[in-house]
Amino acid sequence: MADRSVRLKKRAEFLRVASKGRKVPSPGLVLQALGRDDADPARVGFTVTKKVGNAVIRNRTRRRLREAVRVVTREQGLAGVDLVVIGRGGTRDRDFTALVEDLRRALRKAGVRGAE
Repeated sequence: MADRSVRLKKRAEFLRVASKGRKVPSPGLVLQALGRDDADPARVGFTVTKKVGNAVIRNRTRRRLREAVRVVTREQGLAGVDLVVIGRGGTRDRDFTALVEDLRRALRKAGVRGAE
């Protein structure tokens, strides 16, 4: 995830994944996944609403999610998919290994290639 070009940044990209993709809730996060017709690396966007907390808490939550995605993509090499990872209230207090496992499970449920 070090390469910033593999991020979803525009609102239209987030909305496309939300409307056409699969949504998988889990205790630590909500994953939205939409397959693409290419073999390019997975593009990932992160969102954490104000319901989760103030700016400091939201940013910490986003950093935890980014790190979990980095760990999973390094081991699984996800490609050909756009992902939106949504932080929840329980994300910041969830044990990191449990958060990573939530992401793995959500990727499998969403049918993302490379998530086996």
